Amino acid sequence: MLTRKQHELLLFIHERMKESGIPPSFDEMKEALDLASKSGIHRLITALEERGFIRRLPNRARALEVIRLPDTIAPGLQPRRGFSPSVIEGSLGKPARVPEPAPAADGGEATISVPVMGRIAAGVPISAIQNNTHNISVPPEMLGGGEHYALEVKGDSMIDAGILDGDTVVIKNASSANPGEIVVALVDDEEATLKRFRRKGASIALEAANPAYETRIFGPDRIKIQGKLVGLIRRYH
Repeated sequence: MLTRKQHELLLFIHERMKESGIPPSFDEMKEALDLASKSGIHRLITALEERGFIRRLPNRARALEVIRLPDTIAPGLQPRRGFSPSVIEGSLGKPARVPEPAPAADGGEATISVPVMGRIAAGVPISAIQNNTHNISVPPEMLGGGEHYALEVKGDSMIDAGILDGDTVVIKNASSANPGEIVVALVDDEEATLKRFRRKGASIALEAANPAYETRIFGPDRIKIQGKLVGLIRRYH
């Protein structure tokens, strides 16, 4: 059985190979898994190779081959074209308002308070990100390093990536992204949208995960990356 990090790395390599035909670099793998050093990636790759999931090809740089995928996916992981968000299902409860991990009210696992910064469009862009409206409690393992915030999703353009109207997405603050990652993009300093990031020559493409929506192409000076998707919270009524 694979550990959660082994699952994450295997799916990341598999999805990157499907997109570009080229394995990700160790730096890309380290960033995708929020690991502090490349040595952790080396250990994960060795473990996957020993278990027969990948193969390193001799005499070739960055030469990895995915031999097979696991029969079952680790809880919270789904293969979604280069992104595998953690998902919490259930009621969000009352928002916590503490800046560090705090025990849950029922004595369960500790959580971290993340600010919700308004709504994000998964469809035609709406108004830019607002100020902090309230906070939500998120498990520490969803976040990793860096600063994070959350946005409420409005629209259905990302449904094929498992992101539905009414979901809350957890975003890691970042000003750059790799092709294939789902990002918060600010268009012309006025409109914020949640889309998959692509490059088309010198231009930037914001790609929906719904065939009903067209990919939108912009000059690089019109787009600012505001963060990358790392988690998804869904409320059931």
